[in-house]
Amino acid sequence: MEFSELIRTGQAQVELLRGPEMPPLRGTLCVTGHHLLLSPGPQATPDLWLLLLRSVDSIEKRGQGTLSLSLSIPSVAGDAGTITLRCKDLRVLQLDIEGVEATLDIARSIEALSSLESVITSFPFFYRPKGLRLGEAWHFHPPERYYKRIARETWSSPLPVPQTRAWRLSEANEDFSLCPSYPRAVIVPRAVDDDALARSARFRQGGRFPVLSYYHAPRGTVLLRSSQPLTGPQKLRCAADEELLRAVLAEARPGARGVIVDTRSAQAAKQARMTGGGTEAKAAYPGWKRLHRPLERGRPLQESFVRLMEACGDPEQSMDRWLSRLDGCRWLSHAKEALSTACLAAQGMEWEGACILVHGAEGTDSTLLVTSLAQLILDPLSRTMAGFQELIEREWIQAGHPFQLRCAHSAFSHTRPKHEAPIFLLFLDCVWQLGRQFPLSLEFGEGMLLALFDHSYASPFGTFLCNSEKERCLCEVRTRTHSLWSGLNQPKEQRKLRNPLYVPNPLAIWPSVEPQSLRLWQGLFLRWTHPPEPSEVAWEKVWQIATVRGPLTVVGLSRCGAQAPDAQSQQRSARHVESSRTGARTRVPCIGRRTLNHCATREAQVIYLICTVL
Repeated sequence: MEFSELIRTGQAQVELLRGPEMPPLRGTLCVTGHHLLLSPGPQATPDLWLLLLRSVDSIEKRGQGTLSLSLSIPSVAGDAGTITLRCKDLRVLQLDIEGVEATLDIARSIEALSSLESVITSFPFFYRPKGLRLGEAWHFHPPERYYKRIARETWSSPLPVPQTRAWRLSEANEDFSLCPSYPRAVIVPRAVDDDALARSARFRQGGRFPVLSYYHAPRGTVLLRSSQPLTGPQKLRCAADEELLRAVLAEARPGARGVIVDTRSAQAAKQARMTGGGTEAKAAYPGWKRLHRPLERGRPLQESFVRLMEACGDPEQSMDRWLSRLDGCRWLSHAKEALSTACLAAQGMEWEGACILVHGAEGTDSTLLVTSLAQLILDPLSRTMAGFQELIEREWIQAGHPFQLRCAHSAFSHTRPKHEAPIFLLFLDCVWQLGRQFPLSLEFGEGMLLALFDHSYASPFGTFLCNSEKERCLCEVRTRTHSLWSGLNQPKEQRKLRNPLYVPNPLAIWPSVEPQSLRLWQGLFLRWTHPPEPSEVAWEKVWQIATVRGPLTVVGLSRCGAQAPDAQSQQRSARHVESSRTGARTRVPCIGRRTLNHCATREAQVIYLICTVL
């Protein structure tokens, strides 16, 4: 099939309305195989306006002064039409087009080109930017790299018995025969051979046997992930699976115990047993106890996202109505539950010295949400720019989150959701909450999170294509497309992605999940409909200072009249950044022992203001 067969009208004269804060554009609209291009007239800016067709979520067509146009009934009246494009990045665009017939033809073309199911016809297979080479950055985050880090940390562990030989890198899944959603190599206990892994894989849904997700060096504990065991109504057992989890405790610190965090309710787990799934029996797994922490996924989470965007898209509602709809969509409740479960797993490792296994049913959604958030809480390296990219690659992409299914549609699609669910968006929202409560502890800023959201739904890069490593290998994604990390790590992109206030924090960061501590992520959900907030303006000012005067370091803070807080004082002060909405006096953190009036320089005042605003 050629793209030209799907393009009914190649170009038309249009006026583009991009939102309340942006001026309209007038010019010639061209439809290509992957983009809409608008060339403004000679009196306007010479830059082309581009829209990747894959980012279109839904289309609405109207004739001037008529009801909604039907694609199956030819128009008989009117000389102009309107197309409203609702995009996966939450933009709403309006195209006013000369001629109703041209409007219908362009709408048909956009619908056909934006819904192509073949992966190899998508734009990443045609994208060839200057300065980037195919295959570059795909090798940045292989499983072998993380395994070498674990080997270093176990060798230098402060524990009495070094655990250098406790773990190994297994290539039993080299041909994806054990688990199609796992990478070729996984980290498993050294005491368990590949034959036992194969038997354990047959006992777990989708073959997702327990593998190491994170090694917590300070306490010698580990975080693992898997899918549910296939115990079924007969309460079946698997000796190899039991052996694997026994080996985890045997190789951990002396006296370690295990906790299985099941992201389903107890009732849902019981129902799953009737259909072949189930949970780990206490008698079969001595030393392990099970906790249920239900997290929504699938359709309930998608519907919550849809209701949230419906509330954000209504500018005429009263404040009471807005707050009622915000509470009714339960999006912030989902963020609270995700952060609470991640804190539970992190506390078990940090405070109780327990090994943690996280799973739900398939182990590809809420499981990855919990394990990745727990690592951000505990691991300082995961909070760096490079470490966060590795975390995304290892815990989401290589771990088998089905991006192609989950991100097929955003919040505006008219089709009934099947496999769509904004699990990855919920993860990014939780990371934003962490960054807001601990503004100095993350090396990346909101720009990085926005970029990941945009690219996960529609991207010129191949990083988020397909549903698993097996599918990416079959489609030759790594050899025929560019990696997102090669694009984001370009120097010109870093200014938009990095946090200029970053100061390395070696301690764990424990977020508050109280209702007054969680905020709506306005920078995402309202970014196309509301002007920038004062905090965004202040953030830009900080970037200007950091760019002109150099990065903000502990030394730089001291020179500008402010003392950089240590990690403990940062965590204490972050609890009071949030203003009380009940009329109580707002408690504001102070940098060091100075207040705003004592900040000797303009740089110190801006730093102080940004900390209080965030």
